Amino acid sequence: MDINPRTSSARKLQYIVYLILRRMRTPLILLVCAYAISVTGFVLIPGMNDQGQPWKMDFFHAFYFVSFMGSTIGFGEIPYPFTDAQRLWTLFTIYATVISWLYAIGTLIALLQTPFFRAAVTRNSFRRKVKKIKQPFYVVCGYGDTGRLMVEALTYQGINCVVIDKDQDRINELDLEYLPLEVPSLHGDAADSDTLSRAGIKHQFCKGVVAVTRNEQVNLKAAIASKLLNPEAKIFCWAETHDVGANMASFGTDHIINPYDTFADYLSTALTSPSRYLLHQWLTSSRNAPLCKPIFPPNGRWILCGYGRFGKAVYKKLLAHGLPVTVIENRPDFTHPPDNSIIGRGTEAETLEAAEIHKAVGIIAGTDHDVNNLSILITAKAINAKLFTIARQEYSSNSEIFAAADFDLVTSHSSLIASQLLAQMTTPLTANFLHLVTQQSDEWASALASKLTACGEGMNPLSWVISLNHRRAAAFIERFNQGDNIHLHHLMREPTNRKKKLPCVVLLLQRDAKQILLPDDKTPIYPDDRILFAGDIKAKWKINHIITSSEVLRYTLTGSHPPTSIFWRWATRISGRMSG
Repeated sequence: MDINPRTSSARKLQYIVYLILRRMRTPLILLVCAYAISVTGFVLIPGMNDQGQPWKMDFFHAFYFVSFMGSTIGFGEIPYPFTDAQRLWTLFTIYATVISWLYAIGTLIALLQTPFFRAAVTRNSFRRKVKKIKQPFYVVCGYGDTGRLMVEALTYQGINCVVIDKDQDRINELDLEYLPLEVPSLHGDAADSDTLSRAGIKHQFCKGVVAVTRNEQVNLKAAIASKLLNPEAKIFCWAETHDVGANMASFGTDHIINPYDTFADYLSTALTSPSRYLLHQWLTSSRNAPLCKPIFPPNGRWILCGYGRFGKAVYKKLLAHGLPVTVIENRPDFTHPPDNSIIGRGTEAETLEAAEIHKAVGIIAGTDHDVNNLSILITAKAINAKLFTIARQEYSSNSEIFAAADFDLVTSHSSLIASQLLAQMTTPLTANFLHLVTQQSDEWASALASKLTACGEGMNPLSWVISLNHRRAAAFIERFNQGDNIHLHHLMREPTNRKKKLPCVVLLLQRDAKQILLPDDKTPIYPDDRILFAGDIKAKWKINHIITSSEVLRYTLTGSHPPTSIFWRWATRISGRMSG
């Protein structure tokens, strides 16, 4: 029998049984021998019955007696009082069997406590949980700050997840999380193809892989292995360098996020079009968060502390807008900042004054140390209180500290990556819409922001997509096939009062390869159209009700309430004939 621990999943249970039998071989042999010798002795040693005649136990009575004496229960001598020879043999039996049992139980407990055995049992349990998943799910590689946000958001949207992480402490944290869905977790290396196979990459319901570990090389290996093992799966990755991102793209990775370039693009958008930036924040941030306030970064000279990958991306964008930038860098030999840069950390007042902070309009703390970034900005504001402050936050555990500091803008790479990937995974049309927004003016974006503000109650608007097909919009397909002309505004009316409009906005209508940005309410809609809405969650429920209920859709189309009972249907038909 193949006992390799990397056998197929179907044979893991056989391996665990084999491991138990192998470790318990000596204790079990000793226990069997003790019982065999004890039973044989009682069968051979003669006793005496109640009439004083010689009597010998049969094997059944002997085994019965040894069984309850060996387990220290001790019912007594059966079926007749023992002779001295039988009692002497009983003493031998008690010590032999009790010691054998103690040895066997001790060996079994030691086996259960060995890390290897516990890992084998855990993996077998994990395999069963993954096998039971009967709905689409994602494999999330890495349960750090980004992975935690991804898993929480996906499970609250009813999407199953499977988690892989090398840190056992993070796996333990996941077990303690209160999530709406059970999330199977595996302690292992996401770059290992065998680990990905265990996690269900070849599972028929595996929808994709999300590689968001802190090591971009691990993300690269996970992306390559996943695409080779399941070419149909969608691959979402985080890459910090352009070389690794290009390597991922060459293997067909579907979506690659560079947090530094992404934030630099955000900052560029905020500088040129605050309203477009605001739209992006609203449609990609958490739905439970209050509306983000608009920001207006000033034009003028900026100070940038830290010239790593983050600093380089931001520096490039600021220069592209014609803004002068003074760089403060503590390790110039390693990062190679531009000429005339200030050498230092930026946490000292002397370094900031050397960068002429009194003449600056804004400062960006972009080092990879949260404490240094906090110190830089607090020191800078103490010198120049009018500065526009931007902070880079590396760890989500420091969120409360950064919030208390009240900076103008805080960027967290974990939330940035999570929001971008979630938009691509859950509502791909949102990403298409945001791309089209970049081609619009700030006035256009400002007008749309006003509409979205009116739809909510001070919270970020919810974005969702409806697909007008037989599966998700049966009532719509039925009415369309009957010849009804249906327009967007018919879906956006209150199901109980068609004169009242639902608190939502149609952002995008996709028809085949055509995309219509902010279509008019009178735009006709057809089967297989996909529509992106934004607004209140109650509007989402009501629109879903309209496209799935024939009676409700008829009301929003015609204004007439159809009879729902058999009597009223009969009465309606009779009255119609009489009036005819």
